[in-house]
Amino acid sequence: MAAQFQFVMHSGPSTGKIYPLEAPEIIIGRDASNVIAINDPEVSRKHAKLILQNTAYVIQDLGSTNGTFINGQRITTPQELKQGDTVTLGENIVLMFETAFDPNATVVASAQAQMTVAPVRKPVPTPAPAPAPVPTPISPPSTAPVDVFTSQAPAGPALKATVPAKKKFPIWLIIVIVILLIICACVGVILIIDQFSLWCSVIPWLVPLFGGACP
Repeated sequence: MAAQFQFVMHSGPSTGKIYPLEAPEIIIGRDASNVIAINDPEVSRKHAKLILQNTAYVIQDLGSTNGTFINGQRITTPQELKQGDTVTLGENIVLMFETAFDPNATVVASAQAQMTVAPVRKPVPTPAPAPAPVPTPISPPSTAPVDVFTSQAPAGPALKATVPAKKKFPIWLIIVIVILLIICACVGVILIIDQFSLWCSVIPWLVPLFGGACP
């Protein structure tokens, strides 16, 4: 007969392994002759036993060294297993009690559902006609005069050509130069007058030209 229940190893030497529960009596232990053989030092040779009663399995510890636990509680008497119970053997072996999956029954049920239930086809909505494109009005060309300079350069303050101004000679400098010239002329005249005696001995004929007279 097809298995209605199964053990799935969540922790142990074969994590993820599935053990179908098909016999009315199943021995779990380290011995290879057991229906469910788990080679681990935490498991005794004959660790626990499953007994099918009506439509449910009952688990019983067989005096194992490290004990049998259901949902974290150590059992000392036979306990009925329920869907989703975790069975722990020792400290490291964790088995999950689950309802077996029958692929043949699923295929038959799926085929019957396809025969009895007809697929419902949804009407395909008719796409609405696309609206006619609206012509874009064309603006008439502008008749206003175009400022060439304005269109080519950004608006801003007009730059005037700067003509370097002619430098004027300062009047005070002219006055200073004239005063210096007068002072120099007076000093020269004084020197000439004081030195007529020297000039008379050198060039006496030139002294009368300057208004002097040799002795």
